[in-house]
Amino acid sequence: MLNSKFTYTNSIKEKALSLGFLSCGISKAEFLEEEAPRLEKWLNENRHGQMSYMENHFDKRLDPRLLVDGAKSVISLLFNYYPSEQQNPDSYKISKYAYGEDYHFVIKEKLKKLLQFIKEEIGEVNGRVFVDSAPVLDKAWAVKSGLGWVGKNSNLITQKVGSFYFIAELIVDLELEYDTPTTDHCGTCTACIDACPTEAIVAPYVVDGSKCISYFTIELKENLPEEMKGKFNDWMFGCDVCQDVCPWNKFATPHQEPLFYPKPELLDFTKRDWEELTQDTFAKVFKNSAVKRTKYEGLTRNISFLNKTK
Repeated sequence: MLNSKFTYTNSIKEKALSLGFLSCGISKAEFLEEEAPRLEKWLNENRHGQMSYMENHFDKRLDPRLLVDGAKSVISLLFNYYPSEQQNPDSYKISKYAYGEDYHFVIKEKLKKLLQFIKEEIGEVNGRVFVDSAPVLDKAWAVKSGLGWVGKNSNLITQKVGSFYFIAELIVDLELEYDTPTTDHCGTCTACIDACPTEAIVAPYVVDGSKCISYFTIELKENLPEEMKGKFNDWMFGCDVCQDVCPWNKFATPHQEPLFYPKPELLDFTKRDWEELTQDTFAKVFKNSAVKRTKYEGLTRNISFLNKTK
């Protein structure tokens, strides 16, 4: 049995790399004991703001066996999104993860291929794919799988490539070889805490989601708070500040995924271009993009907010 577990594990990891994933780690599907009180405290302190969906499915977030019958393994995967080219530095900015097509669809297709491979290679395996759209604590599983550690900005960080990547999971009812967690390498560094424009990192490893620029520009559906004027550093969708200043991201290398390449307009637009954005141009530049989450009205609200603070 040990031999087959070892063989299955190796073939799954090799296939994951061939599909373009940065890395793959595996952990035992079990209740996340350490994360339970942490998540409860974070919710009780209302760090999630209006992201009410974070309150749903509390038990499922902590136990993958409630998501997949008979789950035995959580296969965690990282997918690089660091771009080779970046926006005009004098323009309004969007997070690098949203430069190309919506990662949910791109990565889900790759996960489905990996699950199909497992079924063809091993037999009848029950499993589900997850890309940031279900109650799965992806960073916790990536840590358990040895893919990195959670930094002081609450992002998963790895020594080899930093933190500009997506995290995804395959939860399966197949027993595999399990990886062991790595150690924390943040040390005494406080670069992310010091650089956060809205002081959303309220303590090392604790982010108040309701103070984060990403929350304001994507999740918040009402008017942006007046007290935040002048604090957004020209971010109109998301924010990369805490990642940009992280010393480990000097090891980030450009991705090779064509679907994540940005439209030329995204890189070249000036502030004036964004301020004159029409519904048609929005639809063209952000076709199949994660930016559609905030809709045209949301993005123009954000741009107007930034424009008024000049």
